[in-house]
Amino acid sequence: MFTGIITAVGIVRRSVATDGGMALEIEAILSELQLGESVAVDGACLTVETMGPGWFGVHVVATTLARTSFARYIAGQRVNLERALAVGDRLGGHLVQGHVDGLGTIVAVRREADATVVDVSVSGDVAEVSIPLGSITVDGVSLTVNAIPAPGVIQLSLIPFTLLHTTLGARCAGDTVHIEGDTVGKYVRQFTTAHRAASEA
Repeated sequence: MFTGIITAVGIVRRSVATDGGMALEIEAILSELQLGESVAVDGACLTVETMGPGWFGVHVVATTLARTSFARYIAGQRVNLERALAVGDRLGGHLVQGHVDGLGTIVAVRREADATVVDVSVSGDVAEVSIPLGSITVDGVSLTVNAIPAPGVIQLSLIPFTLLHTTLGARCAGDTVHIEGDTVGKYVRQFTTAHRAASEA
């Protein structure tokens, strides 16, 4: 479980396709990191399989590759990192599972007086569980849905701190991002769908 509060930005040092997916090595300073630990890389929960001074390695399985853009990651690419939530930690963002629902596409970026407003096109599944002032995770970053300006489009308002301390500050129209919809919204959708089906039976 994660919170969507990015604690470090790492750099991909190596990406290699394997028979069962992909191996990624990431340069990052994460104190007391251990083998077997879960780390969210751009919002996807991955397991530390190898490590060395200033770097760690993870394996991306085929199902994760199908839902993300990891297959296009190359050496030098910056990635958002978050270690798993520990019992007793502050929950500064929202409950994030690290299970990427799919890709979103940035359709517009515009600067305003005190923030940067970003419009992201998302899948129907994510749109269904998104509401104004609700939560959404973009490349692992916990964000608030500012508005829904059009069907299937989520509007975000990014403060300068977020732009500076995550990879979102370098994003522009046309870029793809990892999206995880609100967990609470998913459970509500599942419950109401099952209830409706039972009522109509």
